[in-house]
Amino acid sequence: MPRGIARDHGEKRAAIRKGAAAYFAEHGFDRASMTGAAKHCGVSKALIYHYYDSKEALLYDILDTHLSDLVAEVEAAPETDGLRGLVRAILIAYRGADAEHKLQADALGVLEPDLQRPLLDHQRRLIDMMSAALKAEAPNAFSDSSRTHPITMSVFGILNWFYMWHRPGKGMSRDAYADLVTDMVLGGIRAL
Repeated sequence: MPRGIARDHGEKRAAIRKGAAAYFAEHGFDRASMTGAAKHCGVSKALIYHYYDSKEALLYDILDTHLSDLVAEVEAAPETDGLRGLVRAILIAYRGADAEHKLQADALGVLEPDLQRPLLDHQRRLIDMMSAALKAEAPNAFSDSSRTHPITMSVFGILNWFYMWHRPGKGMSRDAYADLVTDMVLGGIRAL
């Protein structure tokens, strides 16, 4: 008789994702191994292979979970707060996900195109939400449609590198930074 799924299956899988993300981000996905990931997670290599049949399958699950959770959190942000609420929601959603964020930037491209596609769809959804929020705040800035993508990606550039320099408990909080970014962006696009 086949074994059922353990009650803590989801928790173990989440712990492996989190630990492996930290290990892959620290060592570089291309140089990392499943053995090293297992050691970092404090589990056996056999247990990791119980959940994932390859390093790429584990990477995909890390990125898919990170991006789908990010999209869900951002979509749940109140639309009444406009760009300010969206920027804040993104920064809050990034909290605790520095390793996943680094992997998204550094390792997504190692996956096969059919695995990249749904991840890129998540990214496009975020880009579309940001573009819409920017256009709602300053429609005249986007009368030339060739500006939409560069402006949108510039905002993500400001937000996406927050993890590189921010140290929790030191300096500006995420909320204060969200307000600073929003004020800078609004000042810039309204002047166009």
